[in-house]
Amino acid sequence: MELFFYTVFGGLAAVVAAMELSKNNKDRINTSGAFNSFKNNYLLVYSLMMAGDWLQGPYVYYLYSTYGYGKGDIGQLFIAGFGSSMLFGTIVGSLADKQGRKRACVTYCITYILSCITKHSPQYKVLMLGRVLGGIATSLLFSAFESWLVAEHFKRGFDQQWLSLTFSKAIFLGNGLVAILAGLFGNVLVDTLSLGPVAPFDAASCFLAIGMAIILSTWTENYGDPSDNKDLLTQFRGAAVAIASDEKIALLGAIQSLFEGSMYTFVFLWTPALSPNDEDIPHGFIFATFMLASMLGSSLASKLMARTSLRVESYMQIVFAVSSASLMLPILTTFLVVPSQVKGGSISFSGCVQLLGFCAFESCVGIFWPSIMKMRSQYIPEEARSTIMNFFRIPLNIFVCVVLYNVDAFPITVMFGMCSIFLLVACFLQRRLMVISDKPKTEDWQLKDRDAESEPLTL
Repeated sequence: MELFFYTVFGGLAAVVAAMELSKNNKDRINTSGAFNSFKNNYLLVYSLMMAGDWLQGPYVYYLYSTYGYGKGDIGQLFIAGFGSSMLFGTIVGSLADKQGRKRACVTYCITYILSCITKHSPQYKVLMLGRVLGGIATSLLFSAFESWLVAEHFKRGFDQQWLSLTFSKAIFLGNGLVAILAGLFGNVLVDTLSLGPVAPFDAASCFLAIGMAIILSTWTENYGDPSDNKDLLTQFRGAAVAIASDEKIALLGAIQSLFEGSMYTFVFLWTPALSPNDEDIPHGFIFATFMLASMLGSSLASKLMARTSLRVESYMQIVFAVSSASLMLPILTTFLVVPSQVKGGSISFSGCVQLLGFCAFESCVGIFWPSIMKMRSQYIPEEARSTIMNFFRIPLNIFVCVVLYNVDAFPITVMFGMCSIFLLVACFLQRRLMVISDKPKTEDWQLKDRDAESEPLTL
């Protein structure tokens, strides 16, 4: 079955290469030299930040196990990371709107470097501190950098459509090519050079430090709403008012939570789905294949978003429907394919079918990221961008914590069925968002916030 893995990987690589080489003037956006310099600077920084993140991912569980911790203890450490992202990360991330997005990006680098340093200690409390720091860093990674980019993009007077180019390239590089290279580099450090499971974390610290130096020397500061001296509670209240008063923002938050919740659940489920009888599968190679599929999706997204006649709100309905169908495959193969009872061996036929479906899902992930970024830039108010984006991650982190806690309580088919239903709901919500996206707001959310502050509470 090794031929099957090579065939899938080679096929995806050929399609990605063909798509990139076949891009014509309709697929490209004419931009200025100043924008290209700005874009390339951001892409370099974002790629370094993602390299620091991707290097750690494959070795966190492995490192904890080498320190002698069992599945239960490791599960608690993972839950602590997502819980920290939900609680402390939301607070720290929201400070970016008031204290500055550049400072928040630098804080991400420092926090994640400290988290990497804790991996040198086998003590459980130190490792727990590292997970808390890692959770804070994750919230900053998925809010502060995008917030800085959007604000700086418009501050420099660049065309709004050019944002989609930066978004698609960032995902193509940061979530695709960099992920593959980071996986291979980590494998060289741990297996080839025998430097131990801590080596990828030290390498991640180096990439993060380089990125931080570039941020400090080349980026300018921008804020959400520096004219209003709001405390943190007022910021949260304003963000809640924005979400409650604008259905488009609420729908966007629900869509994001449903898709990302399904995506993170898939991360935990794909290994047991492909090897239910302890089949010998090349985890690292399959991970690289998934990342290549994600690159295919981001490449397709750049072609779609380059066409002004095609709306993101329209094609994302199809993306969610396809992703829902792809995660139904483990359930369908259970009923349609006779399960193998042989322990070990190579991947089964049903595993091959599921792998193809999972590659389709990863392609949808590649389309999702730049597309959701573009919709966020359109619908989320600049004054509280980081705060609202971190609000969206609260239900996501709660969902992931619940899944992690109950991962052994339900059959894997039930978990995949739940994810498929969530993605189908996201499809319907996306349809609703498209219908109302052309409607203007009936009332500005800031005015509602200020009116609420000035009115006395009555019982």
